[in-house]
Amino acid sequence: MPAKLERRIIARRAALELVPGASLNFGFGIPGGIFAVIAEKGIGDQLWMSVEQGVHNGRMLDDALFGAARNADAIVSSLEQFDYYSGGGVDIAFLGMGEADAEGNVNVSRLGGTLIGPGGFIEIAQNAKKVVFCGTFDAQGARMEYTGGRLRILQTGKVKKFVNRVEHVTFSGAFARAHGQEVLYITERTVFRLAERGMEIVEVAPGIEIDRDILPHMGFAPHIGSVRPMPHESFA
Repeated sequence: MPAKLERRIIARRAALELVPGASLNFGFGIPGGIFAVIAEKGIGDQLWMSVEQGVHNGRMLDDALFGAARNADAIVSSLEQFDYYSGGGVDIAFLGMGEADAEGNVNVSRLGGTLIGPGGFIEIAQNAKKVVFCGTFDAQGARMEYTGGRLRILQTGKVKKFVNRVEHVTFSGAFARAHGQEVLYITERTVFRLAERGMEIVEVAPGIEIDRDILPHMGFAPHIGSVRPMPHESFA
C-alpha cells in the first residue's frame, strides 16, 4: 500500500475537526493533505486559513508548493504572522508529529539524534486554543491495506513514533493541560487525546485491534477511554 493511503486517512479524519468560522493554521507535511479535503467539500469560504509563511486563505497548495496559495486574501510578513499566532489568533492548529510520549509531549525538533530545530512550531502550538497533531502511527516500512471497510496491517514500521519519552520536548503536554488546550493525536489506525492522566485512546480504525495492532507497537501503555470507531468518512 502506498504511503498516500495513510496520509489520506489522517487528513480526512483531521478535517472532521474543522469548525465553520474558525481561524486555522496548517503545518507542513500530513496536515497539508487537509487542503484537498477542504477543496473537495467546497468549505474554504467558511474558514479562515493560514500558514506560517504569511498566506491567508485562497486555494492552499501542498507538497513542494506548500506555503503558497492561489487567490490568497492576504499575504503578510513573517513578523506580523507570528504576532498573530503569539497573540492567540488561531483557534485550531493542525500540525505534524515526529514522535509523542506518555505525557502527551511531541517532538519535531530532534529526531534520530539529528537536530532539526522547531521553526515556528512552538509559538503556534503553545498559543492555539486547540491542537490537532497529524502523523502516521509508526515509520519506515509500514504497509497496510483498506478493503471491505476494514484496515489491515500487513507490516509494522521499524520505528516507533509513540515512545516512553520523546528525545526533545517541542510541545509540552503539561503546559497544554495547565492552559486548558484541547489536544488530539490523529493517526491512520487510532486517535488519542490528551487527558489529565496522559495519552488516552478514544478512536480505533475498523479492523484494528488494540491488543494486536496498537499496544505492542508503543513504548508506553496509554489509557483506554470510551473507545469508538473512527468515523467512516475518514476512509472515503
